[in-house]
Amino acid sequence: MSAPAPHPDPFPAHWAARGLKLLVVAYALYAASTLDLTWTRFVSGLDHGAAFIARMFPPQTAPDKLQLLYEGTLESLQIAILATFFGVALSLPLGFLAARNLMPRAVCWAARGAIALCRSLHPVIVAILFVKAVGFGALAGALALVVASLGFISKLFSEAIEDIDMKPVEAARAAGGSFLGVTIMAVIPQVAARFIGFSSYQFDSNLRNSTMVGIVGGGGIGAPLFTAYQRFDYDFVLTILITVIALVLATEALTGRLRRLFQ
Repeated sequence: MSAPAPHPDPFPAHWAARGLKLLVVAYALYAASTLDLTWTRFVSGLDHGAAFIARMFPPQTAPDKLQLLYEGTLESLQIAILATFFGVALSLPLGFLAARNLMPRAVCWAARGAIALCRSLHPVIVAILFVKAVGFGALAGALALVVASLGFISKLFSEAIEDIDMKPVEAARAAGGSFLGVTIMAVIPQVAARFIGFSSYQFDSNLRNSTMVGIVGGGGIGAPLFTAYQRFDYDFVLTILITVIALVLATEALTGRLRRLFQ
């Protein structure tokens, strides 16, 4: 009687993957050594961080500081709203132009190149460029966040359009519908809920980024935050941070409710 055939190993050794993991670990250790990432620095940093946080308490509540906080927070909120509105409005046509299932190849790649250009630079870098172009203030910050919204929302819009069911589109075309009619009747109904979700997320992102662009002169609450840090007013820094966190949480709850409403 012949011996039973050996069962194949259900978890065969993948030496190429193991070698790649080993190289990644080795390079991580090498990078840590070249960047002076040591355990001693980390431990001492914990002590410095604890002392820094201790200097933040209690939060600053002086009337003049609260007035400055109110004005900066209101400006950040306005920047985020304007940047989201114009960013989404411009992202809609750009997203359609970048959809490979609706547009010719040349148009599609040109639109995707524009999207990649908007995504290439961080909003802070774009804000610095706009500050040099239009001066300090909310206009530079809003323009920077419009560019950031274009790079992010247009890409998501185009990917959502590429995932639609093409049968309604083909039926609308066969019925003699124009491009605009096909878009309104066969494309937008399939992606409207996702568009709303993308837009609400971008508003949350713009609200957070409005703080960063303000640090480089783009208006909003970022300028008082940077000034308070430079003056060692760490109690006012904590007041600003608490306000930003509360504002982001409130807008996230609101946008979440809106997403559920339109789903």
